[in-house]
Amino acid sequence: MPKSTFSRNQFADFYRGKKVFITGHTGFKGTWLCQVLLDFGAEVYGYALEPPTDPSLFAITKMKDHMRSYIGDVRDLDYLTKVTQEVKPDIILHLAAQPIVRTSYQDPVGTYASNVMGTVNILEQVRKCDSVRSFLNVTTDKVYENREWAWGYRENEPLDGYDPYSNSKSCSELVTHSYRKSFFMKEDGSYMVPISTARAGNVIGGGDFAKDRIVPDCVRAMEKNEPIIVRNPYSTRPYQHVLEPLSCYLMIAAAQWDTPSLADAYNVGPDDCDCVTTGELVDLFCKYYGENAHWENHAEQNAPHEANFLKLDCSKLKSTFNWKPKWHIQEAIEKVCEWSHAYIEGGDCNSVMEQQIKEFFE
Repeated sequence: MPKSTFSRNQFADFYRGKKVFITGHTGFKGTWLCQVLLDFGAEVYGYALEPPTDPSLFAITKMKDHMRSYIGDVRDLDYLTKVTQEVKPDIILHLAAQPIVRTSYQDPVGTYASNVMGTVNILEQVRKCDSVRSFLNVTTDKVYENREWAWGYRENEPLDGYDPYSNSKSCSELVTHSYRKSFFMKEDGSYMVPISTARAGNVIGGGDFAKDRIVPDCVRAMEKNEPIIVRNPYSTRPYQHVLEPLSCYLMIAAAQWDTPSLADAYNVGPDDCDCVTTGELVDLFCKYYGENAHWENHAEQNAPHEANFLKLDCSKLKSTFNWKPKWHIQEAIEKVCEWSHAYIEGGDCNSVMEQQIKEFFE
C-alpha cells in the first residue's frame, strides 16, 4: 500500500474478499467497524459477548444478519481457539475489552482478566493460526503514566495507567510487545506476522449507549426530555468521531500486511483543536441537537479518580501514513446529533449510519 492516507477505493481493493476477524464486534465501535468492512466487501467474522448495552447499536442495525457472529468470551481460550481454527482469518482486529473506568473499580479482577488474559488468548490465535497475516490490538490513550502536562504523550512515554482499566490496557500493550519480540520476530529483526497496537482517544458517534460516558448521557437525557447531568465539566479530553480511529485501524492493518516493518505502536487521536472540556462538548451537543437541550453542573465529591487532562501526540501516525483527521469536533458532534435524532424519532438509523460512512470515506 502507498505511504499516504488511503482512499475509499484503496480500502475496498485491499479488504475485498479478505477474512477479517473482529473481537468485541457487538460493541459500539465493533458494530461501526463491521459495517465499514462490509461496505468494503470483506468477509466479516466477529467474536464477543452479547451486546454490552440495551439498547445496542449491534441490535438496532441487525448486524448479526450480515456477518458471521460468534458469541463467546475472550477469556475462554478453548472456544476462542475452536472458532479461529474454523474461520482461519487473514486479519485479526482485537477490540474486546472491559472499557469503563468506573466498572474497573467495581470489578478489577474481571477487568484484568478480560483486558490482559484476553490479549494473551487472542495473541495465541495469531501464533497458532497460519492464515493470519496482520494483527492489531486496540488499546487506549489512558495507557500512559499521566502527569497531566500540557503536551501530548508520545509512543515512547512510560506506560502506567492509574485506574484498573487504564492499567490493564497498559499491561495489554506490554503483552503485545512481548509476543511480537518472542514469537514473531526473525533473527534479522523483521516480522513473520506484523503486530501493532493502536492507542486511541475518546470516541463519539451515533449508537453509543455505554454508561458513564458523556455523549450517551446526553442522548439519554434527550430521550427523556430532561436536562443533561454533567458530573465533571472541567476535565479535558481529546474527542474524535468513531470513524476516525476505525479508518486508522484499517489503514495500519492493511499497510503492515504489505510492509511488515510498519508494525509498531501508534497513537490515534484528534488535533489539539479537538481537545475540549466536557462542558464545552455538552455545549456543542446542545447547539447541534437543538429542541431546548441544556445541561446542569452536578460535579461530584469524592468521585473515583479519573484524569483531568490527557492528550496524544500523533506525529508518528501522521508522518508514517501522511494521515490527518477528517472531521473535527463540531462535525463529529453534528453527526452524533443527526444519528440521535433518527434514533429518538424512530427514523432509519441504518441509512444515517451508512450515509455517514460514505461521506467520511469519500
